[in-house]
Amino acid sequence: MTEVLASRSFRGPAADEAIEAVHNDLDSLWLDAPFVQDIDQMTFTTAVIESASNIVQHAEPAGQEPVELGMDIIVQPALLQARVSAYHAKSPYEPMEPATQSEDAESGRGLALIQALVTTLTFERQDSTNTWVLTRSPQHG
Repeated sequence: MTEVLASRSFRGPAADEAIEAVHNDLDSLWLDAPFVQDIDQMTFTTAVIESASNIVQHAEPAGQEPVELGMDIIVQPALLQARVSAYHAKSPYEPMEPATQSEDAESGRGLALIQALVTTLTFERQDSTNTWVLTRSPQHG
């Protein structure tokens, strides 16, 4: 197994305060992993924050419990990985009401941005938890 050089985890209510906490965790993560180039730090941070923001803004509870945001980030020599989760949430892919034209224009932009910033983006759903797994292969040099 490849060595984990730095890691951070967060779990809490999916609210604006969670975004600030995730941002602070990422800032401190990069202090523990100064060998990761600035461009990789910036692009990966942007992708993780965008993912977390999407959960805060769009995730709907699957039942009575409020949605929680979870984040697990690891830094390995050749890989940055974040697992960004929405706990107690409906699937984002369940049938929804037809969107209006203006909603269509906004919908999907965050996901497209995230995909542009990372090497891979995968989605997993287990019970009432949605998890997006973001990976980025850092540049060397």
